[in-house]
Amino acid sequence: MVKIRLKRFGTKKRPCYRVVVQDAREPRDGRCIEEIGTYQPIAAEGKQVSIDTERAKYWIGVGAQPTDIVKKLINVQSAQAK
Repeated sequence: MVKIRLKRFGTKKRPCYRVVVQDAREPRDGRCIEEIGTYQPIAAEGKQVSIDTERAKYWIGVGAQPTDIVKKLINVQSAQAK
């Protein structure tokens, strides 16, 4: 099964995440199929989420399952685009 989930980067106490399309059997920071965005929880309010919503919709359309947090981030990105 393919999932859309977060991949952690950054240092201790300063997290930075990439939104990736990845096989569910791969480890969290392992090999991914495609990187479709970033999430920086420490950044300013309007600059925390950056996701390519067209690619996210494509992957969801072909059967990828987003995690709960990624669903929320996609909704935030869609709301910011309007």
